[in-house]
Amino acid sequence: MLPAGSRLRRRDEFASVIRRGRRGGRSRLVVHLDRPTGSGAPRAGFVVSKAVGGSVQRHRVTRRLRHLVRPLLADLPPGARVVVRALPPAATASSAELADDLGSGLRAARRKLGRSDPGDPVRTGG
Repeated sequence: MLPAGSRLRRRDEFASVIRRGRRGGRSRLVVHLDRPTGSGAPRAGFVVSKAVGGSVQRHRVTRRLRHLVRPLLADLPPGARVVVRALPPAATASSAELADDLGSGLRAARRKLGRSDPGDPVRTGG
């Protein structure tokens, strides 16, 4: 279980991260990462649709993802927000496969977020 202060709960928070954040997509997961919005703890949320499977499968995937995301939150800057969206292949994936996809998706989203920084020399040509 994630601590209460580390969870995204409201629909508008999820929508904001998905709309404004950077995405790192993999075969089983899509990781959305938004810029830090304040000085609070990094927060995470999960989207596991009915396409993943029945209720038992969806909750199993969510529990596995929550367990994998918890230690990764410490590496994120304060105020960062993450949404992990599970794709249908996540239902049959092992924990190691989910961990690999989560790690590489988060790295890709962080890389893209860094490139979109207005002061970043890669973007401004400086």
